[in-house]
Amino acid sequence: MQALPGFRDFLPDDCAARNYIFAKWREVARSYGFIEWDGPILEPTELYKKKSGAEIVDQLFNFTDKGEREVAMRPELTPTLARVIAAHEREFKKPLKWFSIGRFFRHEKQQRGRLREHFQLNCDIVGERALAADIELLALCIDLLRAFGLTEKDVVIRISDREFWTDFLREKDVPPDQWDDVLQVIDKFGREPREKTVEKLGGLADPVLKILGEGGKSEKLDQLVNSLRGRGLADFVDIDVRIVRGLAYYTGIVFEVFDRAGKLRAIAGGGRYDNLIQQLSDGAVSMPALGFAMGDVVLGELINETARAREKMQQAIAAEHKIDIYIVIAKEERRASALAQVQQLRDRGYRVDYALTPEKVAKQFQTAEQLGARLAILFGDEWPQVKVKRLETTEQVLVPHTELLAHVANLFY
Repeated sequence: MQALPGFRDFLPDDCAARNYIFAKWREVARSYGFIEWDGPILEPTELYKKKSGAEIVDQLFNFTDKGEREVAMRPELTPTLARVIAAHEREFKKPLKWFSIGRFFRHEKQQRGRLREHFQLNCDIVGERALAADIELLALCIDLLRAFGLTEKDVVIRISDREFWTDFLREKDVPPDQWDDVLQVIDKFGREPREKTVEKLGGLADPVLKILGEGGKSEKLDQLVNSLRGRGLADFVDIDVRIVRGLAYYTGIVFEVFDRAGKLRAIAGGGRYDNLIQQLSDGAVSMPALGFAMGDVVLGELINETARAREKMQQAIAAEHKIDIYIVIAKEERRASALAQVQQLRDRGYRVDYALTPEKVAKQFQTAEQLGARLAILFGDEWPQVKVKRLETTEQVLVPHTELLAHVANLFY
């Protein structure tokens, strides 16, 4: 039997790579003062329909549970965030700076960089309208990329502002109920034939195409870039008003992250969604919010295609697999004493392994080297002393077994 299409098995190296990505995500998010939270894998299907419309059901793994409830495996986290915030916002000081690392599911045709299940980092700031929050979120996104060894030569964050376009549409007297349709056309610019774009835009075609060709002017976006420049991060961003994000709930600054070579799908994307919590809570709670998501699939592909980032991850994987100490049992009558020592070493936080059944000493040392152990400790004829061998240098000394823990501590620290 094989895994279902679009789902993955994680072998040891795959798990180590996944843990490496998760560790970097957590490390950088926490350095920005974000705290971790999570929600359930299953939510009422209605929650996603309320946010994205009934058509979202075609993209869900959904079913009727044993309680006759219509439920779905989560395709994203933002609706859950809105639900949780609406229920608990009084319990927390604002603004909230939350992040989550979770598994998500979409019943879509699998493609390169898009599977039916993936892991995703979500970072959100809730309760702050100031542009400073947008700048902080973008800085966090940039530092997450930098943490993997990616530079401004490898990735670019294209930033735009939905308000730039809504102001334009208001000036052109376009009815608000048509704005989303126009923004959808702009969002697909470059992915559809120009003739089709012109046809869909009608009388707006000339001014819209002029803006898309020349670039738009936005004081807000200029201020954002200048602030990032003060942090030394501006080389990672480009103003690109073609980015509007297809999702209708965005209300302000939006952005997407791409590889500079343009080979892959978007690595991350997000923006400001000031009205969503109010919408999903039926007006019970109204709070400004902004956030982004970064998936592990495309990020993993980019890391593997970027020599510097790949080498950094491979070193982390190698370190993940290594153990600290291998116990070599040369005499079976010493096994009980060796296992007692194994337990004491593990209790002190060392990664320790040994042969579960009798093996030749040479094979045990070979295993120790294969596992990357720094030390091999031999229990044999020297008892009540044990032989401690540093495998990198082959240096070895005899140590009374009663002094072993202190000796090992000196070697490791």
